[in-house]
Amino acid sequence: MIRHHPDKNQLLEYAAGTLARGPSLVIAAHVQMCADCRTHYHTLNSLGGSLLNESPAQPIQPNAFEHLMTRIDRIVEKNTVKEIKDREPEPLNNQGPALTNLPRVLQKLLAKNPARKWRKVSRSLQVCRVRTGQRDYEVAFHHLRSGAKLPEHDHRGQEFAVVLHGSFSDHNGIYGPGDFVFREPGQVHRPIATQDKDCLCFSAVGAPVAITGIRGLLLNPLIPFRPG
Repeated sequence: MIRHHPDKNQLLEYAAGTLARGPSLVIAAHVQMCADCRTHYHTLNSLGGSLLNESPAQPIQPNAFEHLMTRIDRIVEKNTVKEIKDREPEPLNNQGPALTNLPRVLQKLLAKNPARKWRKVSRSLQVCRVRTGQRDYEVAFHHLRSGAKLPEHDHRGQEFAVVLHGSFSDHNGIYGPGDFVFREPGQVHRPIATQDKDCLCFSAVGAPVAITGIRGLLLNPLIPFRPG
């Protein structure tokens, strides 16, 4: 049972297409896993369509179609060049966790931008970053070993996350498959994976986390942040 969801404003921003690329991917994955939010999302889309139909028609500028086709041609050409450059990515590390049974939006993301490798952050945590074509958020999969306890840390930027497999807990509750997680700057927590299985999450983070206490003085300068 999914207990944690985006708030109404976040879901409205996602439906309106005004949410940044990284957070949108996270909420899209949650919506595809959550029947309640999926229904709410379709309702928002229907309302938006009705409002658009009721809006007065606006005059179209001369040569608008020609300008539109020119822009499309430029975008296609740019993406084709990028696809050629990225045609042979480094294969995903076979020793890393398997990315299976993912929501469709994440399957499509990996098909276009193959995950390159898992990086071992600690004995309990592995991270696999994914290219998304934006520079505001670091987007990645996080694999936490069963029973593992991450260091207590603060958030310097917004974090959007969805649990894909397994579960973890912190002082706010327990998060299982499909649950949405949102943290704002200044919120401190310590995720702990449940004992029965490993936990896999997908997240978009706006800034590197800051480990609290004495450990943070040693480790925070070493924590990388790679949006993209």
